[in-house]
Amino acid sequence: MTTHARGTFEVRMTPQPAQDGVGDPGIGRMALDKQFQGDLEATSKGQMLAAGTDVSGSAGYVALERVSGTLHGRSGTFALQHSGTMTRGMPQLSIAVVPDSGSGELLGLAGTLAITITDGQHFYDFEYTLP
Repeated sequence: MTTHARGTFEVRMTPQPAQDGVGDPGIGRMALDKQFQGDLEATSKGQMLAAGTDVSGSAGYVALERVSGTLHGRSGTFALQHSGTMTRGMPQLSIAVVPDSGSGELLGLAGTLAITITDGQHFYDFEYTLP
């Protein structure tokens, strides 16, 4: 049975320095620190890689984050994998639970998370299943 969890979250993104001789300097790296409220009461930490282009409004990013807390009262951890693109201002975003990443009472968690931003406030809608 599919369940929805909804709420808000706050995110802090901290630019990370480039490592000498590693990667491309045109790819930015950020540390992620989130606080979720609502049906998901949790914190997460992760990393994001992003690349911009010479075309205004076009970019891409990937990220991984480890979430720790309670989901509808069940405690544990899980990982989320992000893949996002912006094509001349048109966003496309996919965020999925990494398979078999759930622990504790979230063992077997699967699902996808959608994000909307309204007036600067971040909202999530997490559609998930648990065995």
